[in-house]
Amino acid sequence: MAGVVRGVCCVGIATLFLLAPSGALAQDSKTAAAVGELVKLLDSRKLDSIAARGSAPDQFVGALYFAGSQLLVVSARYSVPQRMDAQLAQKAYRDIYIDLNSASVPASKVFISDLGANGLRARREDNQPFDTVDVGGKSVSFDGDWDRAKISEDEYRKTFQTTEQQYLQMIEALMAELKKPS
Repeated sequence: MAGVVRGVCCVGIATLFLLAPSGALAQDSKTAAAVGELVKLLDSRKLDSIAARGSAPDQFVGALYFAGSQLLVVSARYSVPQRMDAQLAQKAYRDIYIDLNSASVPASKVFISDLGANGLRARREDNQPFDTVDVGGKSVSFDGDWDRAKISEDEYRKTFQTTEQQYLQMIEALMAELKKPS
C-alpha cells in the first residue's frame, strides 16, 4: 500500500513539473506596477503622451498612450538634444515621441509595444495580445514562441529580461517627468 501511495505522489509531482511553465516565462511582470502607476497618472491628467530625458545627455524617452489598450514607448539618442530640451520645456510630448521614432540615432533606438498597457509579459496569456520590442532593427514578439522568432529559449529569456529592465527605466523616467512640479 505504501508503494502505491509513493507511486501516485511521484506521478503527481512529475506532472506538476511537466505542466509548470519554465522559470523566466512563469514570472510575474516586474513592470506591471510601474506601468499601472504611469497609466493612472496619464488618465488623471487626461494625457495621451509623455516624454522625458533619458539616462544620457542626448537620450530621451517618449510614450504614446491609448487608454485601456496599449502603451507605445520609445527610447533613443537624438543628435540635436537642444531641440528635445526645447520641446520638453513646451511639453510637446507627442512631437518628441514622433521625433524619437523617426529621426533618432537608429542603433540606439528601443521601441516597446505594451499591448494592454499592463507591463511586459514574457508570453501570451489566454489568447490576449502579446508585447513586442524592437531593438536596433530586430523585433521580438513576447508570445512564448522562440522557435518562430528563430532564437533559442535562452536568448528569448535574456532578451525579455533585458527588455523588462530597460522598460522599467523608461517608465520611471516618464513618471519622474509627470511628477515634476509645474
